[in-house]
Amino acid sequence: MIELDRLTKRYGEKTAVDQLSFQVRAGVVTGFLGPNGAGKSTTMRMMLGLDRPTGGDVRIDGRHYAQLRSPLHEIGAVLEARSVHPGRKAYQHLLCMAQSNGIPRRRVDEVLDQVGLGSVAHKRPKGFSLGMGQRLGIAGALLGDPRILMFDEPVNGLDPEGIQWIRNLMRQLAQEGRTVFVSSHLMSEMALTAEHLVVIGQGRLLADTSMARFIEENSRSFVRLRSPEVERLREVLDSAGYRPRAAKDGALEVEDAPSDRLGELAASHGLVLHELSPQQASLEEAFMRLTASSVDYHGHTRPTSPDGGPGAPAPQWGAGWSGGRTGAESEGA
Repeated sequence: MIELDRLTKRYGEKTAVDQLSFQVRAGVVTGFLGPNGAGKSTTMRMMLGLDRPTGGDVRIDGRHYAQLRSPLHEIGAVLEARSVHPGRKAYQHLLCMAQSNGIPRRRVDEVLDQVGLGSVAHKRPKGFSLGMGQRLGIAGALLGDPRILMFDEPVNGLDPEGIQWIRNLMRQLAQEGRTVFVSSHLMSEMALTAEHLVVIGQGRLLADTSMARFIEENSRSFVRLRSPEVERLREVLDSAGYRPRAAKDGALEVEDAPSDRLGELAASHGLVLHELSPQQASLEEAFMRLTASSVDYHGHTRPTSPDGGPGAPAPQWGAGWSGGRTGAESEGA
């Protein structure tokens, strides 16, 4: 288990992580979400002892990372996949990691095959694509067969086959009872992979809940109904105490009502329905709704002139943008 207790990190007057407390449990894939600048990368660096907290504490199974005698056996992490000596061959890179942690040489071949790099094991990473570099970073995380794994943007640079592979790998690791903690900006992938979510904004905890509950609590759910007798359907719904709202395509939308009840109501009045479909917001929509007030950097599209061409002032950057960022503000995750 990973435990954070009021974890705080300040850079001068900038607070990157603010009194952050949560637990990452074993047996599930936990997604770590937040807008740019939310403090995700800083938090993960403090978990691994790469940054010193200003306040609070973070422990791996009750110990600080520096207290782990064989860290690669305890926790494997990918924070920056391209952090590899470009002149050292992929096999040599992993062999150095293995020898420094008492891991047998045969494990190097095993993880290279596992991530699909067996055929380029003796090539230098400077010629690797972004996706191949990502696979090499994942191989390093798996090297010690750890009980805890942390991935920061693990699908970055991967092709569709690679994305499906890492998705299935994370699920498999969690099913084996391991702790899997993954940060990503790709909401579609998080929706397919994570079972639990930790969401932060401006360094503060916004949500710590299951995927299903997060979407339910931060989105609008409703039922769409289409009928050739839409006005009569509206009257029936009104008389039953519902408040249907007209959609642009002529359908009716009803909130806070189960679809089966609405279907039975229409059938009891002899109404034909061409559509009866429950609608639920996506993870992306729920995330945008929750974090709307926590986004530091807002982009703006250029308005068009009446004739459809450009004719408005250049877009303005979000509040506080000054053409560059400090070390804390460049927190990209």
